[in-house]
Amino acid sequence: MHKIGILHPGQMGISVAATAQNSDHAIYWTSDGRSDQTCSRAEEFNLIDTGSLESLCDTCDAIVVVCPPHAAEGLADRVIACSYRGLYLDANAISPQRAQRIGDAMLSAGITFVDGGIIGGPAWEPGRTWLYLSGEGAEEAADLFASGPLETAVVGKDIGKASALKMCYAAYTKGSTALLSAILATAEELGVRGDLEGQWSRDWDGFVEQTRNRVRRVTAKAWRFTGEMDEISATFEGAGLPGGFHAAAGEIYLRMTGFKDADSVPELENVLKTLVRK
Repeated sequence: MHKIGILHPGQMGISVAATAQNSDHAIYWTSDGRSDQTCSRAEEFNLIDTGSLESLCDTCDAIVVVCPPHAAEGLADRVIACSYRGLYLDANAISPQRAQRIGDAMLSAGITFVDGGIIGGPAWEPGRTWLYLSGEGAEEAADLFASGPLETAVVGKDIGKASALKMCYAAYTKGSTALLSAILATAEELGVRGDLEGQWSRDWDGFVEQTRNRVRRVTAKAWRFTGEMDEISATFEGAGLPGGFHAAAGEIYLRMTGFKDADSVPELENVLKTLVRK
């Protein structure tokens, strides 16, 4: 049985923690600076509170990190400063370049670093959410989740491969939703949305309703996606392609952040009005 620290048990992180619990591992976390909602979630799943990051690093032989992209390097630096020496799995939505930087710092500090990328929503059903892993310790990391329902796949020993796969996948799924949002807002502003949707209906059955639903429903998570679009932009530029597509997608999601914590899914017209800035 491993002692695994989870940083931090948000909606995705708690499902990752639950999968590790299914594999008979003890799961630890730190409540220091976390919200009441996160504390309640950790209590519901019987996570063991170490009280501080330093104590967590002293206790655990593996740490799994699921945090917003912008926080990934800072959190890694804090773990290094705690003289941690176990396995560190970065499962954040970051560019392969950022993963390589974190990995270099970790390896220099004597930490086994594993690059991870999660594709899918919170992992509560088998076959729906995949954790891709790369690095010398990838197989060891995969064993932490052997009982599921989170699925794992090792994509190589090179740090950055798992993050690259995640970035390329999200470039389409989340990038295309941002593009459709911008298209509808532009058509609405120019008075041709009805005509556009009429043409879409002629070309593709069900596309109009699917698009409307995608734009409305993404608003609840849009606040998390701006940073991810920045990471995808950096990924493209690092590969020699223009990053402007997803830099603009990040701006679209930034304009949706006011819908965070809304009690219900907003009406499409309200979303489109929010996107237009003059």
